Amino acid sequence: MFNPCIVIPYYRHEHAIGAMVEQLRPHGLPLWIVDDGSGGTAAQAVAALAADEAAWLHLLVLPENQGKGAAVRAGCAAAFAAGHSHALQIDADGQHNTNDIPKLIALAQRQPHAVVTGIPIYDDSVPKARFYGRYLTHVLVWLHTLSFEIIDSMCGFRVYPLAEALELWAQGGVGLRMDFDTDIIVRLHWAGLRVISQPTRVTYPSDGVSHFDLLRDNLRMVRLHLRLFGGMLLRAPRWLLRGRPRI
Repeated sequence: MFNPCIVIPYYRHEHAIGAMVEQLRPHGLPLWIVDDGSGGTAAQAVAALAADEAAWLHLLVLPENQGKGAAVRAGCAAAFAAGHSHALQIDADGQHNTNDIPKLIALAQRQPHAVVTGIPIYDDSVPKARFYGRYLTHVLVWLHTLSFEIIDSMCGFRVYPLAEALELWAQGGVGLRMDFDTDIIVRLHWAGLRVISQPTRVTYPSDGVSHFDLLRDNLRMVRLHLRLFGGMLLRAPRWLLRGRPRI
């Protein structure tokens, strides 16, 4: 049974989360917000919001900051335990176009064992270094998968089939911080899931807050790509013997 919900990893986006929740309300999907150890006024703001919206908004609070991947995993696990089959992940800063939620959900319903992900169409608000830096990751992901199926691995607006995603998480090794989005989609692709892409407009970000650390997170991405390249080398002989099923 197809039973989707929404999961938001939240960390100190108190100025954007209220508007974000208002945009999500018309879609009629249960919402899990996972506060990744924000503390202070940011934690108070999302707790007050959850109290006002208790009929459909569920708040999980992690005791300390563990990273975006850990927050998404916690939200997905809670949603799955509540009977949901799929979770739409969307960022808390309001950069994603919530009007495209029905498109992603419809694609997931038609192909319930696939990952459905956005392909960002940026406006002029995107930092140019981040914009061009994404293309290096795109090329590396095509190498890691020997496939062009993952058009954009970094978009945080996507739908996971929960049973498959949680099984992969249980195996360990998936990145927990800014490496998460790329890491999990590559590993799900390795596990045999299709990746379906949907163009979506992105404004970057609505509250002017980014938690990307230029040094630490770029180093994380370098380590991630080295790990994924090694994983590709281990899998490549098997892929080449049977032929890559998807290009």
